[in-house]
Amino acid sequence: MRLDRISVTDYRNIAGASFAPGRQLTVLWGENGQGKTNLLESIWLLTGGKSFRGGKDEELIRRGAPFGVVQAAFHAQDRDQELRLTIGGKDSPRPGRRAVLNGSDRGRAASIAGTFTAVVFYPEHLRLVKGSPEGRRKFLDVALCQLYPGYLAVLRRYTRTLTQKNALLKQYEKTPDAGAMLDIFNQGLAKAGEELTLRRMEYLDQLKELAAANYRDLSRGRESLAMEYLPSFRPGELYRKLTALRSAELGARCSLAGPHREDVEFLLSGQSARTYASQGQQRSVVLALKLAEAAMAAQVTGEHPVMLLDDVLSELDEGRQSYLLTRMEEKQTFVTTCDPSAFSRTNGALFLVEEGQIKEA
Repeated sequence: MRLDRISVTDYRNIAGASFAPGRQLTVLWGENGQGKTNLLESIWLLTGGKSFRGGKDEELIRRGAPFGVVQAAFHAQDRDQELRLTIGGKDSPRPGRRAVLNGSDRGRAASIAGTFTAVVFYPEHLRLVKGSPEGRRKFLDVALCQLYPGYLAVLRRYTRTLTQKNALLKQYEKTPDAGAMLDIFNQGLAKAGEELTLRRMEYLDQLKELAAANYRDLSRGRESLAMEYLPSFRPGELYRKLTALRSAELGARCSLAGPHREDVEFLLSGQSARTYASQGQQRSVVLALKLAEAAMAAQVTGEHPVMLLDDVLSELDEGRQSYLLTRMEEKQTFVTTCDPSAFSRTNGALFLVEEGQIKEA
């Protein structure tokens, strides 16, 4: 997987920027608030139109512009390809996020998930360790959606059915035939939920070995990382559990079992990372995960994904910085930083980002 050129127009604070990145390391440097992360985010958009920072369509479009555009030329699946993404505001003739791939209109940008693959590290991802279970579930789901396009369809079906079920539970006494409807929703949740949880567990079983090796190297053998998926039901028994929980769910007015109630536990040398991990250890855990995620993608697709690393070297000692810089070699990687001096020992291409403009340094 290789990004050869990208052009960004009217995206966040970027009126217009275009550049050809290096085949390996590309460093985007400049002061805070100049647009470095916005450029990194525009590359991530190529994976399916989602922002790793969130935000409504109007928030992604430069103020005063009717729509934003991201155009890219990239090499994937043994051929050169072109992708054009547009983000239209609600008053635009084509609102929402839409994609044209190799000249063919693909409609919603989510339809091209898996075409261009990337792995992103963003400082907010530190919440993976000490934040809510929702963030850890999202981490797994985002990775799986890129690797297995069918996973996204199952996830959407599950989410839609869950929303309908929760709405029913809130209006249960006022809804005719509510019991029969609840049973239908539980059947749908069980079918999709079993598939989602199985995929997550299979993925994590492979990911945790790679992540443990990465963390061992990052910590120079002083600490160990272990991961465990915490399911809310036994395999093949989700429907039975939902049936048994009916009275409790009617009292809680929400569904109490399924993939949306599950979590991942991180252990550092046998202790809960959520409770005991320092800021530097949290960053190392997430970096170990992200490197493992990239390796897993390479195993499944046969192509190493593009790495997107935002402010990645902060709070890492010199040894961990050196290890990470070594891992960037021979893989296309984009890094943002305020101080490019740490990358002087690399052969990376340096680009200065200033007021939404980019130029080779």
